[in-house]
Amino acid sequence: MAKQETLKADKREVKGTTASKRLRRSGIVPGVIYGSSQREYMIQLDSKAFFDLAKKQGSQNFIVNIEIEGADEKTKLAIVQDIQRDPLTGQLIHVDFRAVSENETIHAVVPVHLVGEPAGVKSGGILEHLIHEIEVHCSANTLPDAIENDVTGLELGESLRVSDLNLPEGVITKMDGDVLVGLVTQTRAAASEGGGGEEGGEESAEGGEESAEGGEEAASE
Repeated sequence: MAKQETLKADKREVKGTTASKRLRRSGIVPGVIYGSSQREYMIQLDSKAFFDLAKKQGSQNFIVNIEIEGADEKTKLAIVQDIQRDPLTGQLIHVDFRAVSENETIHAVVPVHLVGEPAGVKSGGILEHLIHEIEVHCSANTLPDAIENDVTGLELGESLRVSDLNLPEGVITKMDGDVLVGLVTQTRAAASEGGGGEEGGEESAEGGEESAEGGEEAASE
């Protein structure tokens, strides 16, 4: 289960583009907490504190306990729904949170980690990691940091599919179970060496036959 982080914020009294730019210049990022069963909260939080917290997470969607100074409800459990950044500078522009309850079913994108060196890689193959993150559905209190799978047993030509993933109890995904997550394939160099040797052998055999024929012709003359 993902660790529930604590994040301090203040109730935001001002809104609009000009006010938001002013906040960002002072190191504050505007945000909002919304939810189907509650009114919308406008908040503001320290940009560096949020940035440092987000860097430690495996996914953009993570659970936080938001402590809101100046609000009627002092604490809110929420999931980070969207982080907007300036495409050029990387500066935080806005953060969207969705209020949740611990037993509410949520959906979030979490990373997929493949652990270990496959047997097929030791035999000269290469592991192709095809799916790096996956959307899961679960309650807020069972949201995993990541989905991890041991792939040491994979031989050349073998694969790991979505249906093979070690999803924690209470966590499901709606992605097709036949989708490939990882595949151990032969390297191009190994395939080329194997093919080249075979063709070389055939060419040598043909060359030998031609030489033998040439020797017979010379003998008859």
